Amino acid sequence: MRLAITCYLDVISSWCYWATPAWCELRQRYSDRVEFRWKIALMDETGFPKTREQMEWFYRRSGTLMRSPHMLSSAWYDPGVSEYLAPNLIAEAGRDFGIEDDRVWMALSHAGLHDGKLFGQWDVAAKIGAKAARLDPDQLLEKAQQPEIEGRARASTAEFHALQVTQRPTFVIDSEIGDRAVFSGIAVAPPLGTTLDAMLDDIVAYQTHAAHFGTPPE
Repeated sequence: MRLAITCYLDVISSWCYWATPAWCELRQRYSDRVEFRWKIALMDETGFPKTREQMEWFYRRSGTLMRSPHMLSSAWYDPGVSEYLAPNLIAEAGRDFGIEDDRVWMALSHAGLHDGKLFGQWDVAAKIGAKAARLDPDQLLEKAQQPEIEGRARASTAEFHALQVTQRPTFVIDSEIGDRAVFSGIAVAPPLGTTLDAMLDDIVAYQTHAAHFGTPPE
């Protein structure tokens, strides 16, 4: 039996950026026992700061809470944009080239939020993603702008909303025995690791019981 954890994220989300060390730590600890997945959950303008000054205030708050030695950059922010499709669809398009791991979305997140790159622009996002994945930027850009890529991102965003949560990242942990845990807005590893351990223990218990008693009687 396998356990799966899915991270719903938006590449431009500061809390998704802050959660990347936790996600990497969990991958390293559990990759032999847990399937790791990520899905796009697009933010809309209701979740965006109204001004650059407001964004920087939120960045100061989150940076302080995460004990960060650096402040996130607001240089990428475009007050006229209501949805940042480019970085998210570039990350999603990487799947069509066999890139299922985190390297593209993490590279984009770091380039924008840490370095201030204008990753809301298609050409900039394509170059960042292509470099991380060792792909041709023109091919990646062409793929990202195809309707099916946006369709996949819209579908996974709908999945996110169906969870009735509002924060990104949201982590959903599912097991084959029907257990499910949902963490919305968590950006550190300990609570996720504790839950993974508990659910893995339950799977072992079910396997042990099956070895002794088999399937339920009719």
